[in-house]
This record gives sequence, structure tokens and C-alpha cells, in this order.
Amino acid sequence: MALTLQQKKETICNLEENISKQKGLIFVDFYKLKNEELSQLRSSLRENDCLLQVAKKTLLKIALKDKKSVVEMINNFGGSVALIFGFQDQIQPAKIAYQFAQKHENLELLGGFWDDNVQEQEKVIALAKLPSYQELLGKFVNVISAPPRGLVVVLNGNIKGLVVALDQIKQLK
Repeated sequence: MALTLQQKKETICNLEENISKQKGLIFVDFYKLKNEELSQLRSSLRENDCLLQVAKKTLLKIALKDKKSVVEMINNFGGSVALIFGFQDQIQPAKIAYQFAQKHENLELLGGFWDDNVQEQEKVIALAKLPSYQELLGKFVNVISAPPRGLVVVLNGNIKGLVVALDQIKQLK
């Protein structure tokens, strides 16, 4: 069923509002997904302050009229396109979509947009494979704390060796 002019205006307004609030935007091809799979994807996105929005490409191009490079990218897409908005993190929508695509081969990541730059499919997938910011911080703290921890273990080893030697001497007497 065709959209009325009022519905199209509301969709464009909603898209423009979400585009202005987003920190990361991922384009996906969802056409082959079943309804329950799409619902699972929407709920996992919602849990992470992300939003999946489906819109016609013509309305999407109107909403993105200021971003010519994104419109050119959309022109290269075949089939249906859905947008995944990330409102808190740039990479989180890509991570969620990529993990979902690993389990459901009917979802395909097409590209992305953040920091006013168009991101190709390969770059989006590469970034989605990276550890999260919290994981990277944890690894960094572990690397920073390793040398002092090693020093403490080595220094304790000498004292422990002395105590063991004294205990062996005591047992001989």
C-alpha cells in the first residue's frame, strides 16, 4: 500500500531527527530476514540504545540531502535498506549487526556513516570485529599493571625460598 503525502513527510521528519541525533549509522540489507528474526534484531538493538528504521530509499535520500556522499552510497545499494542508528556509540550498532549477521546469514551489512564520513562495508565489518572500548581499557590496564605485578612475584619468590629453606633446616633438627 502506498504511503500518503502526510506519512511520507512524517517519515522524512523522523529520519532527519534520528540522523541529527545519531553518533553512528549502519546500512543493512534485511530483505531476506523473517519477521521473528527482525524482531530479535530490533530488541537487541533497543537494549543497547540503538534503533532499526526501515524507509524507502527515495525518502532516505530526501532526508540525507545535505550529505551527498551518503546519497551516492545509497544509490549503489540494491534491494531494501534499513538504517541502524547508534545514539550512544559509533561502533555499537555495527557490532550488534555484525554479531547478528554471523548467526543469521540473511542480514548483510552494506556500509556506514559516522564522523561525517561514509564508511565502506569492509571498514564497518573490520571495526565491528574490534573489541569494545571497555575491553580495550581492561587490556590496557592489564598491560600497565603487568610489570609491577611481575616485580612483586619475583621479590616474593626470594623471601618464599628463604622461608622454605629455613623450614627444611628446622625439620632436619
